[in-house]
Amino acid sequence: MTAPSPVHPVDEIPPVRQLAAFGLQHVLAMYAGAVAVPLIVGGAMKLSPADLAYLITADLLVCGIATLVQCVGFWRFGVRLPIMQGCTFAAVSPMVLIGTTGGGLPAIYGSVIVAGLAITLLAPVFGRLLRFFPPLVTGTVILIIGVSLLPVAGNWAAGGAGSKDFGEPKNLGLALFVLLVVLGVQRFAPAFLSRIAVLIGIAVGLAVAIPFGFTDFGGVGDADWLGISTPFHFGAPTFHVSAVVSMLVVALVTMTETTGDLIAVGELTGRGVEPRSLADGLRADGLSTVLGGVFNTFPYTAYAQNVGLVGMTRVRSRWVVAAAGGLLVLLGLLPKLGAVVAAIPAPVLGGAGLVMFGTVAASGLRTLTQVDFRDNHNLTVVAVSVAVGMLPVGVPAVYAKFPDWFQTVMNSGISAGCLTAIVLNLLFNHLPGKAASAPEAGGLPVGGGEQGVEQSREEVV
Repeated sequence: MTAPSPVHPVDEIPPVRQLAAFGLQHVLAMYAGAVAVPLIVGGAMKLSPADLAYLITADLLVCGIATLVQCVGFWRFGVRLPIMQGCTFAAVSPMVLIGTTGGGLPAIYGSVIVAGLAITLLAPVFGRLLRFFPPLVTGTVILIIGVSLLPVAGNWAAGGAGSKDFGEPKNLGLALFVLLVVLGVQRFAPAFLSRIAVLIGIAVGLAVAIPFGFTDFGGVGDADWLGISTPFHFGAPTFHVSAVVSMLVVALVTMTETTGDLIAVGELTGRGVEPRSLADGLRADGLSTVLGGVFNTFPYTAYAQNVGLVGMTRVRSRWVVAAAGGLLVLLGLLPKLGAVVAAIPAPVLGGAGLVMFGTVAASGLRTLTQVDFRDNHNLTVVAVSVAVGMLPVGVPAVYAKFPDWFQTVMNSGISAGCLTAIVLNLLFNHLPGKAASAPEAGGLPVGGGEQGVEQSREEVV
């Protein structure tokens, strides 16, 4: 009798107790980012508090559904890896512009639906481009993802961008305390507890924050117990050419970002992403974005902060993230629970975020150690890509005078760096160039970097 084949860690189902704890950890890691997009767009459009609350609950509901589709999958939808889905920040500026000058929320949702359909149709095309993402490109993109997220953690640690006490020593002190708790649990706690170090750090930080007046639970009492998002709550979608075109540009950006995130998770979990599975993951993005337009929310993409959490905790089960998706559905249906999570102070999230986002960057460096940098141009590819990716992060207004479509692409450090890495890899390692010089002992011919980048991820791993 043949022994049953071992289950891949991605497909393992942990005990319910661990499933709930690990899932909650993922929810806490992405919650602030998930609710930020509806808050920014709704605030810019001067929506009433009731409409803002509706946007948030609708967003959480679709976040949960999108995450379940991505992790569990059905037919050709879903990459079936531990991927959290959330609203993309790349769409914020175009949506604010559409909402304030081009037709309000119905015009936003019309363009979002078209963008979702476009992503679904283009997914197989992107799947065939996977060969242009060798370790040289993927390592660079993962590094850029991690480093570009660090300012988000920094803003949280300082009290949250726009807060009245931003930068107060007490905020940074609380963030540092949470960071030390996370590190202490990772270093000294038993294996199970070390895997939920972020959750423990957030829980301990919240317990300390309450007596010191960091928290405000006033919104919990005002929130409803039950809230259900109905299709086209703000009116039937309208379709404006300019709005649709700008959202199609956003779709290309989010597909590029999601491709980088899916490849990163594939490498972290030991289940490499193939062209077919990449297309399935992007197709799930498209379906989620269509659902966003129908159920009063926005375009969806993979969340890089949760990629860092997978790398840090080494919990690779997709069912853990599926449990997180189930929790998000509950938060979307039970606004009072969402208000409780929303009351977690930003410095608490900042202390945990520093570890998670730094882990993403470190994972990129680990991937780059598999690339040969001797006697070729690979170092130039990494250097320029990181520089271009960090430019909008360090100087947010650097492209303020450029057209809106250009800002949509380049204001995202992740998409800017990813596109640069792909183009430079093609330029130096794929296109025919000057004749290669004779190789030195132990080295590669100058200008010939193909051997350092063309290995498949499976061979490298």
